[in-house]
Amino acid sequence: MPQPVANDKLPVPAGKSGCPINMTVELLGDRWSLIILRDIMFGNITHFRELLSRSMEGIASNILAARLAKLVEAGLLTRDDDPSHRQKVEYHLTEPAIQLVPVMAQLGAWGARWLDTAPELTVRATLLADGGPPLWEEFMTELRTIHLARTPAPTTGVLAQLSAAYHAALPK
Repeated sequence: MPQPVANDKLPVPAGKSGCPINMTVELLGDRWSLIILRDIMFGNITHFRELLSRSMEGIASNILAARLAKLVEAGLLTRDDDPSHRQKVEYHLTEPAIQLVPVMAQLGAWGARWLDTAPELTVRATLLADGGPPLWEEFMTELRTIHLARTPAPTTGVLAQLSAAYHAALPK
């Protein structure tokens, strides 16, 4: 499982140019990579079957498998044996993926501002935007505990608050 090398750069191939925006778009620019990271980050979904079945966007299993492999290879996810079931694996965020929280928060805030979005799917973006960098830092600390230290998600905290807001906003 590749990890960032000694100079803290992700192990990805050289891009078409050395432009940091281009390199990021080459790594994360396909639709599915960001959706998978979103589902792991905000939905605390760590198993292949859950990612497949709970994807609102309807990702195909072959695409999911390919994107998960790409994200593991790039050092954004780890692929670990699930201690509760010998035939399952879990996917966990790495530190570079956790540091995408501000980017995800900004993407969500931009979409909430400029696009016609569903209220129940917009509520988390709004909470993150309103909370700003202090909330993002708190969320990243929580994600480090969940994904790097492999402890269960707390019943209180940012993830619980975001989840509760989402469920409260679901149509009745």
